[in-house]
Amino acid sequence: MEERDYLLLLNTQREIGPRTFLKLRDYFKKFSQVWQAKKTDFKQRGFTDLQIAAIEKARQMDLEKEIETLKKHQIEFVTVLDKNYPALLKEIPDPPFVLYYKGQLPKEKDFLIAVVGSRACTYYGRQATEKIVYDLAGLGITIVSGLAFGIDSLSHQVALKAKGKTIAILACGLDSVYPPSHRQLANKIIETGGALISEQHPRTLPLKAFFPLRNRIISGLSRATIIVEAAIKSGALITARCALEQNREVFALPGSIFNPTSEGTNNLLKMGAHPLTCADDVLTEFNIKMGRGIKGSKGIRGDNKEEDLILSLLSAEPTEINELVKESKISVSLVNSTLIMLEIKGMVKNIGGGSYIKI
Repeated sequence: MEERDYLLLLNTQREIGPRTFLKLRDYFKKFSQVWQAKKTDFKQRGFTDLQIAAIEKARQMDLEKEIETLKKHQIEFVTVLDKNYPALLKEIPDPPFVLYYKGQLPKEKDFLIAVVGSRACTYYGRQATEKIVYDLAGLGITIVSGLAFGIDSLSHQVALKAKGKTIAILACGLDSVYPPSHRQLANKIIETGGALISEQHPRTLPLKAFFPLRNRIISGLSRATIIVEAAIKSGALITARCALEQNREVFALPGSIFNPTSEGTNNLLKMGAHPLTCADDVLTEFNIKMGRGIKGSKGIRGDNKEEDLILSLLSAEPTEINELVKESKISVSLVNSTLIMLEIKGMVKNIGGGSYIKI
């Protein structure tokens, strides 16, 4: 067996986490030597009975069966020993020694930014995510997130809409998707050149303990982490803390002092996170030049005078149809038909209640 094969077998055991891998690496010159070591060797080096039992179980695993399982689910793997292991992730204090993936791993030249936030996001949070992520992905920046409900899944969706790449980090084995309702989104991510990544081997359920571990991968893969919305106790703040510990930049969206989902981001700003109001804030920090059209919808024009007029009356703030009829001085039917055409073209969005915004 090759060294990477020993890592694959060790990674099948839940009790052998990043710290145990680091400990094994420090005590043994090669992971193949773990297979020759005696129980007393592990005892002398301070391994617990639980860890020793897990190592023993890994040594009894059948490599061919593990490879067959991966092939069955079209899962590939990369180890920390391999050249194509993501370079940035290798720099963090506790990198995953094995990554399972579907799709395409990021290349060294790719520029990755993480975007995470509240599952119970507000309209303001959604609006900010749609604008900022669309602009970043449109520049060719790869968006990394966790496929969760709320800001995470929206970030993936907006990146795809901008015809960009996006990577989802899961807290379960890649033989399933969590949450299951995002299976179609996960497939789209793979189809468009992105990837699903996890350090958990197949058959692993999305247990609560795995989500903080997942978060360090989200931030570790990325040059910076954007926190859109976060309550004072949330997974998004765990990701922010991981990014800071990894010496990565953290951006936070300022929010209302009356909104609980902005309490976490506002606290991050107090602690020195970069304020985020547009994609340019990220680009400036990393000295990335703006691309054509990145400034968004200011220059959007319609195909006729009615479309131009309606677009001029809309903004990022919701406007009701009755207000558009009053300001445009054109008929209700023509306003409605114009809005329908603009929505088909992706220039406006119906947010419900007879209100529209300009995208």
